Amino acid sequence: MTQDALKVGFIGLGTMGTPMALNLRKAGHKLFVASRSKIPAVFAEEGATVCTNAREVAKRADIVITMVPDTPHVEDVLFGDTGVARGLSPGKLVIDMSSISPMATKAFAQKINALGCDYLDAPVSGGEVGAKAASLTIMVGGPQAAFDRAQPVFAALGKNITLVGGNGDGQTTKVANQIIVALNIEAVAEALLFASKAGADPAKVRQALMGGFAASRILEVHGERMVQRTFNPGFRIELHQKDLNLALQGARELGMSLPHTASAAQLMQACAAHGDAGLDHSALCRSLERMAGHEIAPAPS
Repeated sequence: MTQDALKVGFIGLGTMGTPMALNLRKAGHKLFVASRSKIPAVFAEEGATVCTNAREVAKRADIVITMVPDTPHVEDVLFGDTGVARGLSPGKLVIDMSSISPMATKAFAQKINALGCDYLDAPVSGGEVGAKAASLTIMVGGPQAAFDRAQPVFAALGKNITLVGGNGDGQTTKVANQIIVALNIEAVAEALLFASKAGADPAKVRQALMGGFAASRILEVHGERMVQRTFNPGFRIELHQKDLNLALQGARELGMSLPHTASAAQLMQACAAHGDAGLDHSALCRSLERMAGHEIAPAPS
């Protein structure tokens, strides 16, 4: 433990949480972990302290990070019988890096603030690849002083770190991010499917488009997945469904329409109905392929 090391708690050791927590340990921070799933042996090997529940993590750490799937999970981790709130003492900092409801986030922040602690919502983008490489984009909502205090933690996890505004604004930014990603996946899928059914080689079409104005990270990464048929999850369809539902729920509350977000959500729902909910979100193309009676490319032999 270095002189500048912090006592950091991490709750939620899934696909994203495990590499994120390990990067905190590699950065020299004292790490306390808990998870509802089995804790990988690597954490004990790396010198992390394994705790029995979130309350114990909050008691032992000065900064507590949560990284769990959805709004109800965050609420339970924070305010359940053995939750974070029951282990907090004044002056500690709670950072939720899950992707959840902006409105619920504001309520959670108020309850944590009432205990004399700061709260940041700091959802991330970059997927499992970004989590492993410590290159995540981190979108933060909360007070400036808490953001400044969290900088050593964020620096161990990501590269593009932005304080967007107050509590809830980080989650709002993540919802906006997921709208853009979903619509780009749909656009790439439609383009490659059109090219393939017209008789062109989708791999060469993608290569050509990467040199023009249509170039994007989605075309680069997920376009390759569609051509290579590699849909092992980096970010599962069912999780992106959750994020788009947050967008559509927010749109209803704001009295506005998000027609193309709704279209992407329906395509993901069709994937889920065919048993594809656990695949990578690039597999959204499978819904379009079923409607076209044609696949972008055959599965590798």
